[in-house]
Amino acid sequence: MSESKQLKPITKKVIWLFAIGQLGWSLMSAVLTNFIEQFYQPDNRSVFEGMEYFIPQGRVILGIVTIIGGIYALGRVFDAITDPLIGNLSDKSKNPKGRRIPFMKKAAIPLTLITIMVYICPMRGYDASSAIEKVKNGYGYVLNGAHVSNTTAYAKLVNPALGNGGMVNAVWVLVMMLLFYLFMTIYCTPYNALIAEFSRDEKTLANISTAISFTFIFGSALGYMAPTIWGALTPVVGSRVWAMRIVFIIMAVIAMICCLIPTLTLKETDYIDAVPTEGSTFSSLGKCFSNKNFRFFVGSDICYWVGITMFQTGLLHYVTVLMKLDDAYSTILYIAMTLLSVVCYVPVNKLMQKVPKKKLVVFAFVGMCIVFLITGLSGLFGVPGIVSGILVVVFAAFPMAILGIIPQTIVADIAKSDSVTTGENHDGMFFAARTFSMKLGQSLAILLFTSLGTIGVATGRGYRIAAFAAVIFCAAGAVILHFYNEKKVQDILKKANY
Repeated sequence: MSESKQLKPITKKVIWLFAIGQLGWSLMSAVLTNFIEQFYQPDNRSVFEGMEYFIPQGRVILGIVTIIGGIYALGRVFDAITDPLIGNLSDKSKNPKGRRIPFMKKAAIPLTLITIMVYICPMRGYDASSAIEKVKNGYGYVLNGAHVSNTTAYAKLVNPALGNGGMVNAVWVLVMMLLFYLFMTIYCTPYNALIAEFSRDEKTLANISTAISFTFIFGSALGYMAPTIWGALTPVVGSRVWAMRIVFIIMAVIAMICCLIPTLTLKETDYIDAVPTEGSTFSSLGKCFSNKNFRFFVGSDICYWVGITMFQTGLLHYVTVLMKLDDAYSTILYIAMTLLSVVCYVPVNKLMQKVPKKKLVVFAFVGMCIVFLITGLSGLFGVPGIVSGILVVVFAAFPMAILGIIPQTIVADIAKSDSVTTGENHDGMFFAARTFSMKLGQSLAILLFTSLGTIGVATGRGYRIAAFAAVIFCAAGAVILHFYNEKKVQDILKKANY
């Protein structure tokens, strides 16, 4: 950093203007991640309520993977590959307006348009209501007027009715998904790098992490309001499909405005005087993964993201199929969980300055294991669904607050300590590598969930298995994180007066 340049202070106003960007991209992510499986692989209850089929159904890829599961996983792998590429470009950027914000500004509007186009495919959908009755009469049965027991027979009836249009739509969704993840990476990777660069001391880092965690969870909660809104819109619009699309369009525009706010109100060079790095993507990525503590963190993080993504992706199914509650309860329970989690932010912020971060994250992993276990047991032993839902809300709130705030501060700690020991600043690449691991975990999760979800659809057995699998992954994350040497990292930072 140049000694002659006087940088402006990182005030609360700056922190919150920056944090609004996270609200934007978290809402954009929620619109796609939370609902793409429901839109393109709807359960029969949704079909009875007016949902259509746009792409082939069932485990049609090698007999084990669904079309939407394969698309989502391929998109996430592509996304993971682009993370280090964009991270390296951002680290090396010599743009006079800064290394990060120019990337973010260029990505916001294309990201919004593509998010909308993911759900507006070129070929018409197929109303499968009559096919469900054929399955009922000729191949299987319908449980509680909602779930077909024989998914193979069901797919044999639905997929021919879709014709070639189903595959055209599948290709469309694949292309749009790849573009979505490309522009999401162009925005998010530089954005995350700014977390470390704005954090000049531990207190500022804690305040930034708390602020962006609040806006992230608020954006996610806003996204989870979508089912309630489209439920109210459907009778007005006369189409469940278009009611969903209208909600997604509105939310995407709101998200775009939020994404643009930090790019239009913050002048990066007023707060950061960073020197562009040299070297190729792979050499920079290799330097990040040569850090042993970072490798342990990444291993733990992958497991966590598999577990939490299987929980978030299946939330609507867990509520309606396992807990036997109406769709609207998914919104109610998630918002309740969000609000209770936000209440926990202040104590978590204070705790992280007194208790080792690793211990808090391990504690949170254990708490999420309990949440996933309750979810998997929902509907059994005569326990009312609403009771299971309340227990999930109560047990998830504090762990969610911890996991929303602390992991990115651990990445910032590792990145800063690595900068001290190596003399090279690779903040962008460290956060890109962390995002890379997150997306690998999400890819695996969506493959598992969409495949497991087709098992025993009449009873929801596949959803139950998915919840129990999330327990195993989250427990593995806690075990791996045990090997992260937090004391060594903190000692390096203290010696460098961070």
